[in-house]
Amino acid sequence: MESHEAAQVRLPQLRLDELLGELQARLDAARGTRDRVHSLLEAVLSVGRELDLEQALRSIVEAAAVLVDAEYAALGVIGPDGRRLSAFHTVGVTEEEIARIGPFPEGHGILGELIREPEPLRLAKLSEHPASYGFPPNHPPMNSFLGVPIRVRDQVFGNLYLTEKRGGGQFDEEDVSVTSTLAVAAGVAIDNARLYEESRLRERWLRASAEITNSLMSGSPSAEALGLIAEQAREITGSALAAVATPMADTDSLTVEIAVGMDADAHQGLVLSLDRTLMGLAFARDALVTSTNVVRDERVSPEPPRFTGLGPAVASPIGTGETGVRGVVLLAREAGRPPFTAKETEPLQVFAAQAALAMELAERRRDAEEIAVLKDRDRIARDLHDLAIQRLFATGMTLQSAGRFIEHSEAAERVLRAVDDLDETIKIIRSTIFGLRAREGGAGSGLRARAVRVAGEATAALGFAPSVRMEGLLDTDVPKEIADHAVAVLSEALTNIARHAHADRTEAVLATDGRELVLTVRDNGVGIPPEGRRSGLRNMAERAAELGGRLEWDCPQGPAGGGTTLVWRVPVVREPGQP
Repeated sequence: MESHEAAQVRLPQLRLDELLGELQARLDAARGTRDRVHSLLEAVLSVGRELDLEQALRSIVEAAAVLVDAEYAALGVIGPDGRRLSAFHTVGVTEEEIARIGPFPEGHGILGELIREPEPLRLAKLSEHPASYGFPPNHPPMNSFLGVPIRVRDQVFGNLYLTEKRGGGQFDEEDVSVTSTLAVAAGVAIDNARLYEESRLRERWLRASAEITNSLMSGSPSAEALGLIAEQAREITGSALAAVATPMADTDSLTVEIAVGMDADAHQGLVLSLDRTLMGLAFARDALVTSTNVVRDERVSPEPPRFTGLGPAVASPIGTGETGVRGVVLLAREAGRPPFTAKETEPLQVFAAQAALAMELAERRRDAEEIAVLKDRDRIARDLHDLAIQRLFATGMTLQSAGRFIEHSEAAERVLRAVDDLDETIKIIRSTIFGLRAREGGAGSGLRARAVRVAGEATAALGFAPSVRMEGLLDTDVPKEIADHAVAVLSEALTNIARHAHADRTEAVLATDGRELVLTVRDNGVGIPPEGRRSGLRNMAERAAELGGRLEWDCPQGPAGGGTTLVWRVPVVREPGQP
């Protein structure tokens, strides 16, 4: 009887213990769920605060590892082709371990499975999956696995990879749920960071365009504007090299005016064809041209070698077919860097178009200023002709008439000298008038301007700037045919000095008295050796003989040398009606 009563007492006690134990387990589970939800909310807030994209990706990986208690975590960003990973962010592996393992994975095996099928994937043992083919040497062992895709506006941005749950356990459905929730928040954070990054990028492009416009409109040379275009585009796009090429007059070629960055000297001054260069293709097509690897691009000639160490490249025309393509800007990144995306090239094209517009406006402004100067020159020339010359001529006639009545010989001689001085002054003023009113052939087509241009072009070869002096009415008294020969002789003389004379000083003098044109070129070089070639001198002499003139040269010999003096003289035939 007593044992039966005791059993009845123990039975309720056992049921109560079970109920209390179950209640405690549920309380613990609720507390754990509460703590996990709290951790998830903290992770979402932490990720959402980041506006820098790289930092946001790092925060997402760290938060995911903490939430599911994973020893290793990674975030793989899917590249533009949608098949491979273009970036990889890790947690739990040191820099030394990464260096020993080797390059980051590109998306093969299990990682590629998530790219092909963007759905949560949970595995108890990685090696048992059919897509698994092992790890590279020095890779830490990994068994349990959880993968979750991250979507940004209905597009898969990348995947979260979590391995090795601490304590040797397995990832469960709750881990999948928590990680999927974090992935949704991560997608929003990545989208916000992208938008912020794009807005900052647009702001930088706008500032760059404003700087170029201000530079051009303030009167800066076009070369300075091209340099700004190259520098700004290189800095904004993170490129290693930037170059700007412009079309060469009357040719189907481009010349690289500006090159900055990696191996810039290999590009500076290059003459490029339109069919075997990236810049030439962009110019000929009037369209953006990109290359994932400019070194191995079959469209680009490997000669001369100039892209060593470079990879992705893009060439964009400066201007459009409607307003005229003014040049091409080339950008190239180092080998291994990501290729240029549409989000990068679109603002580049807008920037190049705005730069071309600024160059057009600056040219129009300079044209307007030049027209104003030309009008002012016309007014000055008219005043000189109508007022100054007539007054001087009248004064000279008066003095000539008065000289007849002067009996003192010395006084009469002084009056005659004064009349001669007035005649010379009239000639100088007429020369000035002709220079002010020169229009034939366009600006810079006279002998004076052409001679200066030839001397400037020879500066690079000589290593110094030659001295140029001019005397007389060169643009009015020297016919075009004779001027053409004189320019050719001057060019050949300076070229010969650059090649053979080893001089450090050269002087060229062009002079005419209305009857003869004399070109004198002197240098302080080694002179002409007796056994030296005479082909250049022969050409100059033949040109002089063709015009009824002659060539003379003087080359002092001796230990001190003395350089060479060339004198090329031809008669000037006045054209009918020329005063």
